[in-house]
Amino acid sequence: MERNNLYPIFLKTKNLKVLIVGGGFVAEEKLTFLLKSSPDANVTMVSPMFREGTKTLAKTGNVKIIQKKYSKRFLKGKHIVVATTDIPAINQKVYKHCRKRSILVNVADNPPFCDFYMGGIVTKGNVKVAISTNGKSPTTAKRLRQFFEEVIPENIDDLVKNLNEYRKTIKGNFEEKVEKLNEFTKSLVEKK
Repeated sequence: MERNNLYPIFLKTKNLKVLIVGGGFVAEEKLTFLLKSSPDANVTMVSPMFREGTKTLAKTGNVKIIQKKYSKRFLKGKHIVVATTDIPAINQKVYKHCRKRSILVNVADNPPFCDFYMGGIVTKGNVKVAISTNGKSPTTAKRLRQFFEEVIPENIDDLVKNLNEYRKTIKGNFEEKVEKLNEFTKSLVEKK
C-alpha cells in the first residue's frame, strides 16, 4: 500500500520571504489561502499582468506586486517560491532556478516539480489542522477540510488556553508533565 511520506511543518511566514510567480487565477487562489492561514505572510508576486482581485487582495496583507516578467533575480533572498503561470516552460525554469539555490518550490498542479504541497487547512483560534493527500487529490483535501471545520468545536481555543494554564502549574520534569497532561486529557479521545 502506498503511503504519504511528507513531513508536515507549520511555517512562520512572517519571518520568511515568499515569492509567487504568476498573476492569474491560480496565483490569486494561492495568495488567498496563504493570507487566510497566515495574514502576516511576507509575499512578493511577479507577473506581467495581475487580476484585479489579486491587486485588491494584496492590499489586505504584506504583499508586494511587481508587474514584470519572471527573471531569476527575483529569487534573491526568497525562502519559498510558488510558480503558477499557465506556461509550463516558465514554471519549469522557476523550478530549476530554485533547485540550484536550495529554495523550496511548488509548481502548481505539477507534483513532480514540487518540494511541498499546499494542503487543506482548518484554523480555530490556536488550533490548526493541515490535510495532505500527497498531491493526489486536492478535492479530497478540500472535503476533509470542510468536515473538520464542522466537527471541531468553535470553543476549542478555550480548551487550549485552559490546558496551557494548567500546564504551567504542573510540577516535575518534562516527562512527568507530559504524563500528567496525557492523563488529564485522556477523556477527550476515549470512545464511549
